Amino acid sequence: MRSPSFRQYLLLAFLLIIAVLTAAAMQGLFVLEDFASRSRSAASDALRLSRVVQLLGERAVDMTRSARQYQVLGEAALLERFSESRREADEAIVGLSGLAMSDQAALTQQLSDWRMSAERVEHLLRDTSNAEALGVELNRLAALGGLVSGAARQTIERHNQLLFDALDDNRARLTTHVFAAVCIGILLALAFGTWLVRSLGRLEKAIEALGDGYSDQAVVVGGPHDLRQVGDRLEWLRERLNELEADRSRVLRHVSHELKTPLAAMREGVSLLDDRILGPLVAPQREVVGILKHNCATLQTRIEALLGVNAAAFDARRLSLARIEPVALLRRVAADQALQVQQRRLELSVEGEADPIEADGEKISLVLANLLANAIAFSPEGSLIRLIARRQGKRLLLDCIDEGPGIAPEDAQRIFDPFYRGSLQPEGRENGTGIGLSIVREYAMAHGGSVVLVPAALGCHFRVELPYER
Repeated sequence: MRSPSFRQYLLLAFLLIIAVLTAAAMQGLFVLEDFASRSRSAASDALRLSRVVQLLGERAVDMTRSARQYQVLGEAALLERFSESRREADEAIVGLSGLAMSDQAALTQQLSDWRMSAERVEHLLRDTSNAEALGVELNRLAALGGLVSGAARQTIERHNQLLFDALDDNRARLTTHVFAAVCIGILLALAFGTWLVRSLGRLEKAIEALGDGYSDQAVVVGGPHDLRQVGDRLEWLRERLNELEADRSRVLRHVSHELKTPLAAMREGVSLLDDRILGPLVAPQREVVGILKHNCATLQTRIEALLGVNAAAFDARRLSLARIEPVALLRRVAADQALQVQQRRLELSVEGEADPIEADGEKISLVLANLLANAIAFSPEGSLIRLIARRQGKRLLLDCIDEGPGIAPEDAQRIFDPFYRGSLQPEGRENGTGIGLSIVREYAMAHGGSVVLVPAALGCHFRVELPYER
């Protein structure tokens, strides 16, 4: 069974995060709904209780008035009015049986005492022989009415307080749950993100390794199915590149052998003629032999240059990075060519300060050696050549400045092309192969840098720029 793809894992991560946050939101909604429902119920119960307490107060007044009047007048209608008021009060109290308020035991006891007192008053009214006890009971009934009112008020306050306490508890619990949900969402995002980004990072490193020429490292990419599939295709591409590189090297070796073998035979034959081993030569023959000898040497130089350019292009992708000191490197390059400087009676100056940089010291040395060799070849006797190293922002600048004839404007755009030789050439020396500056450019670009010709009023000014952070 095929494993999920990158998009499916990404969708799953989003769904999990949304589910966690939705659960927290739904819990918050349920808490609010529960509080709203309990608040409505509490308000309704408080209103019912307040109405009953108010009704009890009114009926207590009616009952007291009817009882006092009945004591004086003795009319049966007054007794009936008392009984009717007591029945209404009893019905109101019975209607409170469905009240769902917290801690209402004290209120229930007060209401029960009030009903018993009202019943005792009615009993004493029918027994007119004990007027003094009736007065005491009426006073007790009035006092119980006040106690019922106070108990109702306390019950409502306690219920409201409990409701608010429950709200505070739910709010604290909801805050904890929301915080936990956010943390879980962040952890899920980090977990999935790290896993997916790590797979993408391995994929990116594999592509960079292929681009940098490190094709000897197998491409292994984990993670979702589609990313692993891309990794497999990159591994196939790496193997194909290795095969192509092997074919290219084999072709170059074959071409080199096929060209050098007949060329060696030609040079040997020309040498035999030039040494007059096969007999003396007349002047026209010697001239032809000289031409052949010169062209054979030129052809050999061109073949070696062609092979050198291809080797340099291939080698430029393989860097052995190490920490190098730019100024010390300039001094070593200058020391290697000190003899040529003395022969040309030149002055060579190494200047500047720069921080160490991660680079391939051998290749950068070759870059500087090529630039310095050109400067020595083109500089007039007694002139100055300057090698300068300095840091500018995040880049290292290596300058080679001479006081020679410079570069013709029409040559400036092509001097870094392979086999291109400028129109201005040093006197008394053979023309170069035209590959030195192209190799300089290849090695500079391999480091993520560049080489440029800086405009100068006198001589040539080449600048190699290398980044401190690749």
